[in-house]
Amino acid sequence: MRYVCSVCGYVYDPEVGDPDGGIEPGTPFEDIPEDWVCPVCGAAKEDFEPEA
Repeated sequence: MRYVCSVCGYVYDPEVGDPDGGIEPGTPFEDIPEDWVCPVCGAAKEDFEPEA
């Protein structure tokens, strides 16, 4: 499942991950460290919501 940043609209896709942020492709959103932040705007992980 993809998750969307409620601040800027960035979409976290587990198939892509966030290589620049140290998140390997294939990493489910639930397995991302709690201190991870949006690579676009810096919002906290808690500011993401499941994509509708």
